[in-house]
Amino acid sequence: MLAYVFWHWPQSSIDRTVYESDLLQFHQTLAANKPAGFRFSLVYSMVGARWLPTTTSVYEEWYLLDDSAAMDRINYAAVNGPCEEPHNRVARNADGGVGGLYRLRLGQENLIKDKHATWLSKPPGMSYSAFDAQIESVISNQAATLWARQMTLGPTTEFCLHSKTLLKLPAEFSGTTISLTTLK
Repeated sequence: MLAYVFWHWPQSSIDRTVYESDLLQFHQTLAANKPAGFRFSLVYSMVGARWLPTTTSVYEEWYLLDDSAAMDRINYAAVNGPCEEPHNRVARNADGGVGGLYRLRLGQENLIKDKHATWLSKPPGMSYSAFDAQIESVISNQAATLWARQMTLGPTTEFCLHSKTLLKLPAEFSGTTISLTTLK
């Protein structure tokens, strides 16, 4: 399973409630007109994404896809047909945005219930098998999922742990934890 993740924020002159309403309408329209390979999407509001050139609250959209072929189909569907105008309303009012591609590496996807994202890198010198073994204990003990950035497509660190509760990481790991609020 892949996730296309897109971070964006509105222009300062745009009312956030209008921006959020337009954003949710786009997601509802996309869900009603699902392209092949698209599972679902959701939107979080968050503050503290150090990799973004803004300190304001941003929106983080997750688009769950069966495979990379679904990227072409969702890219086309987002800006054509029924989705075109809802997408354009959000795009016109955005001040900036950046995206990335992530693969579910460990755990069972449960984004709808997640409240925290911990962005981290593999400690220098640690093998991926050792990293996976240590993170797997965190995931199984705390019902989390590990997402891995693909092909360095995205501005973040290499990994993201999503969880319902704050995670306790092994001592040799450090990361940035951001609280997530799901938009509805």
